[in-house]
Amino acid sequence: MPSALQNIPSFEATLAESQLKLTRKAPRVLQVNVGKLCNLTCVHCHVNAGPRRKEIMTRDTVDRILDWLQGTEIEVVDLTGGTPEMIPGFRYIVENIRGMGKTVMDRCNLTILNEPGYEWVAEFHAEHGVEIVASMPCYCPKNVNEQRGDGVFDSSIKALQTLNKLGYGRNARLKLDLVYNPNGASLPPEQGELEADYKRELKTHFGIVFHHLYAITNMPIARFTSYLKREGVYAEYMQLLLDNFNPGSVGGLMCRDTINVDWEGRVYDCDFNQQLGLQSGEKAALLKVWDVDFADWLSLPILTSDHCYGCTAGQGSSCGGATV
Repeated sequence: MPSALQNIPSFEATLAESQLKLTRKAPRVLQVNVGKLCNLTCVHCHVNAGPRRKEIMTRDTVDRILDWLQGTEIEVVDLTGGTPEMIPGFRYIVENIRGMGKTVMDRCNLTILNEPGYEWVAEFHAEHGVEIVASMPCYCPKNVNEQRGDGVFDSSIKALQTLNKLGYGRNARLKLDLVYNPNGASLPPEQGELEADYKRELKTHFGIVFHHLYAITNMPIARFTSYLKREGVYAEYMQLLLDNFNPGSVGGLMCRDTINVDWEGRVYDCDFNQQLGLQSGEKAALLKVWDVDFADWLSLPILTSDHCYGCTAGQGSSCGGATV
């Protein structure tokens, strides 16, 4: 797909220059974006999620996805949003997927654990062995509150302490991973070193433990693009991503073994393509996940655009953090 910026070559051209091709592998992960409703309005959000969004997955869509999923060899279902726990069918989804023996991963914003009416979240997750991937942009209050809103840091700390008491971060069954996003137009630091800093600071000051830290680059789409343009640094940020293109990051990109699904069941290569409306195949807008045939899926090209430089800059960036 042609670049939207004059001085930035298309992502496909950059891949070709490095003698690389982005190809699919057998799908291992189904990433389901259940909707855009969220209790927070974060600066870096690529979904433009918030408390007033109305897009929520219906029970009929949920059932059709579950029926299809039952007959697949997909290992992991990655639930994201918005705030996944806010949709009415969240517990129904988790119980059914766990009943299939598949792993459930929840992209949790932590603060939802402290919202009235959601006191059930922590114990429900522990009971069903849900893996939690929680956004925690920094171990310092100032950075977190600037990116996610006033009071979010204290609420997140309280939620992490609650999860630790239930065993999260302390044993293998209750996996607790944190997510770092830069606070602005920069690349994440080296993931391993940053993880060590997080573990030291959170343990020392709050008694909090967790398993791993994912360092994820802010994608130049949606709300973060609006921020970049307001600050007058959009072109500068895109150049930063291009200048740090790392060919070694391509092999670990999430689009290779993931099928992404939106709140209406439509399929995409990744959650970022979903927000941009980029779909593969003929009559793509009509293709729903329950119509996907794996052999056909593997033959479809992975659609790319300028935002793909965000996933391939520096140490790489995927839903599981650094790719190299």
